[in-house]
Amino acid sequence: MPKPDELIIDIAALVESGQSSQMSLTVVTGGAVITGRLAPEAVWKRRVLEVLTDSARLGEFSAVFDTPTKKKDGPPTHLHFHVARILQGTVGIPETGGMYRVAIEDVSAWTVGDFSYSDH
Repeated sequence: MPKPDELIIDIAALVESGQSSQMSLTVVTGGAVITGRLAPEAVWKRRVLEVLTDSARLGEFSAVFDTPTKKKDGPPTHLHFHVARILQGTVGIPETGGMYRVAIEDVSAWTVGDFSYSDH
């Protein structure tokens, strides 16, 4: 198994430290291109919890996300995207942005910044 890129681990660690939730990143993982802003895991879990709690059909799953984020030894293992889109051709899905959790070890390419599309 290849060793994850140290630069992306450093970016994830800085986001996890709570110093920033404005870092925009675009990654390639499993053939998909995901673009958006990173958030600390605790912030990401809280937002997913809110979405699930508000859902009539999925509310029972909210309990999974209603647990404190455990302090982990070692570097972060996942990126937590919010306001993110999977890029397909000239569109981003969903248009309003979604919540994605990506294992750092699965990232095959990345760049700082996100991609936005315009109809103009």
